[in-house]
Amino acid sequence: RRSWHAAAWHWHAGPRCIRRAGERQRTAACCATGAVASRPSVALLAWPVVGECAAAGIEHCAVRHVHKAVAAGVRVHINARPHPSNITDAVTAHHRVHHMISLLHHLLVATLARLWFILMLPLLLWPMQRLVEQFESLVLSAGPGAPEADGRAFPRPIGQERDGARAPQQPFDRANCSAENMRPTVVGVPNSTALRLRWQLPLGIIVRPMADEAMGRSVPVIPLGSQGIVRCRRCRTYMNPFCTWVDGGRRFKCNVCAMLNEVPVEYFSTLDANGLRRDVAERPELSCGTVEWVAPQEYMVRPPMPPVYFFAIDVSVAAHSCGMVAVVADTIRACLDQLPGDERTQVGFLTYDSSLHFYNLKASLAAPQMLVVTELDEPFLPMPDDLLVNLTDSRPVIEALLDALPSTYSSSTSNDSAMGAALQAAFLVMSHVGGKLLLFQAGLPTLGSGKLKPSRDNLNLYNSDREPSLRNPEDPFFKRFAGEASSRQITLDVFLGSNGFADLASLASIPRFTCGQVYYYPGFHKMRDGPKLSAELSRNLTRPTAWEAVMRIRCSRGLKIGSFHGHFFNRSTDLLALPTCDPDKSFAVQIGHEETVVNGPVAYVQCALLHTSSNGERRIRCAGNKVLPNKLCNGARGLAGCGGVGAKEASSHWLQMTCNADQHLSLLELSRSILRQ
Repeated sequence: RRSWHAAAWHWHAGPRCIRRAGERQRTAACCATGAVASRPSVALLAWPVVGECAAAGIEHCAVRHVHKAVAAGVRVHINARPHPSNITDAVTAHHRVHHMISLLHHLLVATLARLWFILMLPLLLWPMQRLVEQFESLVLSAGPGAPEADGRAFPRPIGQERDGARAPQQPFDRANCSAENMRPTVVGVPNSTALRLRWQLPLGIIVRPMADEAMGRSVPVIPLGSQGIVRCRRCRTYMNPFCTWVDGGRRFKCNVCAMLNEVPVEYFSTLDANGLRRDVAERPELSCGTVEWVAPQEYMVRPPMPPVYFFAIDVSVAAHSCGMVAVVADTIRACLDQLPGDERTQVGFLTYDSSLHFYNLKASLAAPQMLVVTELDEPFLPMPDDLLVNLTDSRPVIEALLDALPSTYSSSTSNDSAMGAALQAAFLVMSHVGGKLLLFQAGLPTLGSGKLKPSRDNLNLYNSDREPSLRNPEDPFFKRFAGEASSRQITLDVFLGSNGFADLASLASIPRFTCGQVYYYPGFHKMRDGPKLSAELSRNLTRPTAWEAVMRIRCSRGLKIGSFHGHFFNRSTDLLALPTCDPDKSFAVQIGHEETVVNGPVAYVQCALLHTSSNGERRIRCAGNKVLPNKLCNGARGLAGCGGVGAKEASSHWLQMTCNADQHLSLLELSRSILRQ
């Protein structure tokens, strides 16, 4: 009952009370001791009292007093006064009891949670169980009251019918093309910049211009008429099934820019009660998803080029020891009959090690004639003609060269490789016509232009702002050569098999800007990597190829093309230079907003590919796709695609998508809230 200050100054009375007094005095002394221990200023004076409490068997009181003193922020020096050993035992026992209580608490909470889940599980599964019961109650019959039919008696598709059922289904509408031609990243397009900022999803399109050739589909061809090619006068959009007709069919409204255009007299047709032309079924461009227009003369800059294949082969010791030369020669010889272009195809060969070896493949020769050039800094052509010859006319000479090529350089002792000089020499041979240059390299170039170092690692650049510079070409020769090759319609494909360091960052820069491809075989060995090289080279030579192509992207008003991704040379904001294009090439396009609000319920994107076919024809290919509506974007429609065969073609790919995408955004927010919970 004493006050705190009295208890503090009479702390020595506490132990005596505890030892001599009865239970009541002991309780009073413990209360006084607790008051002393809770005061920071007299905490040190409480230690004897705490010790006596523990000695008298009141360990729980002593432990509680120590905890209160520590909680008050008092730093008690243990060595200030001797403490009885049972104080430490009491503190340890208290911690054990506290830890046990915490474990029991967590166990109780987990048990209650599991019990709640077990009790609520039937309520959660009841709707699903009901749906299953209703589905199981269904029967196969001809109608109400009819006897139940046996499902096992129904015929199953076999043979071609089964394969057709498993094959990808055709688009729902004839105005659609396959999704392989053009596939959007999302079905709906944000109709405003504010919604686009909240979108947080990539908005773009994956374009595969030559997908129809890969799928084996034929494309309707529209012959060139007196009316020419019908296009919008403002945005140059090609005629497609989504254009609307007004003024009795005398004008049509562009579905991209909404401009009214006059219809040529030769192209005029009356409209039916639904506002559609009466000749829709007769004109594929108004009803089919993919068509090809025969292009007029104004679409030609020069006469159509023939298919050209030029082979630059490394014949150094490294190339022969790994077996690459033999695999390449055998594969090329096996693919001569399957090269596209028929009688127009031209081929040429060049081998190199420490010097350049040209081959005269004139049809009148009985065997190929080799011409050696040792000048590597400024290579030149030893003869102006007969280095690039017609495949049909010089077929015997070409086969003789391929048969003798593996054994010709089997005794070579040169370890050097003049790859840069070989590229420059091949450019001189092909610059007047263009074509595809296939480079076979077995190591790093060591001589002439474009020679590379055995290693370019710089540990000081790791984890720094300059680390991306390691992925740039080491020599500016590669980018400079890529720009010159693209301007002359030359594509470079690199087949690289290196046993050591391969500077792919430098070698891959030329295929990147010429619409080429890099095939890498680390540690090439004939027995292990030969079948793979042979298969990939055969595919490269025999696949359908479009030559001297350009691709342009157009989109509706309010949208803009943000950026392009792929292997090409960007000539302008919306024009891509593709010296060659094949079914294995795809391009990604990002779409942005040019205006605050996109007017209209749908948005259109057009991709036009202009190219020359292997047959020397020039056409304009237009394709379309309509995205089927779903629960999230009702009325989502799209026009996309490009496919077909041959000729200098301009392929139009359309995509029509809904602009009201609030439901997409609400679904995204709902998913995030579920994940947070």
